[in-house]
Amino acid sequence: MKIFKKVCFFVLVLMLLMRGSIITAQKSGMQSLSMNYGEKISYDIYFKWGFLARAGDAIFSYNVDNSVAGASSRYEMSFKTSKFFDSFFKMRDTLSCYYDSNKLIYSRKGSDEGSYYSIDELTFRYENEKTHIHSLRYTPSRVRVDTTFTVTGDVSDLLGAAFFLRGIDRNKLQSGDRFPVTIAIGRDLVKMQFVYQNQSIVEHGNAKYNTQYFKLDIFDDAFESSTASAEVWVGDDNNFLPVKIRSKLKIGYAEIYYNSSSNLAHPLKCRVENKK
Repeated sequence: MKIFKKVCFFVLVLMLLMRGSIITAQKSGMQSLSMNYGEKISYDIYFKWGFLARAGDAIFSYNVDNSVAGASSRYEMSFKTSKFFDSFFKMRDTLSCYYDSNKLIYSRKGSDEGSYYSIDELTFRYENEKTHIHSLRYTPSRVRVDTTFTVTGDVSDLLGAAFFLRGIDRNKLQSGDRFPVTIAIGRDLVKMQFVYQNQSIVEHGNAKYNTQYFKLDIFDDAFESSTASAEVWVGDDNNFLPVKIRSKLKIGYAEIYYNSSSNLAHPLKCRVENKK
């Protein structure tokens, strides 16, 4: 089930990537007009491997935080598997990203699988138009990864990718527009790119959502194909919340659906209740 864990993180980061991908303006630093300090959003995660099962849930939060030297804000995700998945593959993971006024400076991922616990830390340094990343992974008994990357271009960790493409004007998006980014994970640098498609409507439960539709290319062997590895439907209002994500895998597919939210910066106008 290691591939399931890897895929969960990739699919979750797609929500984060799209959360910040079509933001057109900022308040101060990393505080976006589409996001509000104190915001909390929950998602339901499903996984099909012969049959469709609820795999778990994820909660995202955005808050002021000065606990890391130089940081002013924290973006965080907590994920846990459902009771069904707990019986054979339990996961309790937390990812946290810390920003100064305009850059990701430190991230931490705590991964708890019951019998195995690990910490991933990434420290970011910016110099001469290049990003230097120290990647450290360790367990209570040993250091498993201790390496440094130097990258030119847009790079982030899994969660920090929420702020990628922040300067794109969504009103100028055209079908086929591509936006690449590199993600640092342990010893690896994984390349991804968004490909904008068009506007679309998603129906789920007792509501339908007006969305912007993207396909994503993820160049990693966990997915059946690098081209269009995943699809993302983002709510077409000022919050830009991902409503649905679907990713086709070598061993099935994963789907994520918006569940609920609180303290959003704007009304959720993309959601329309179905008439009974």
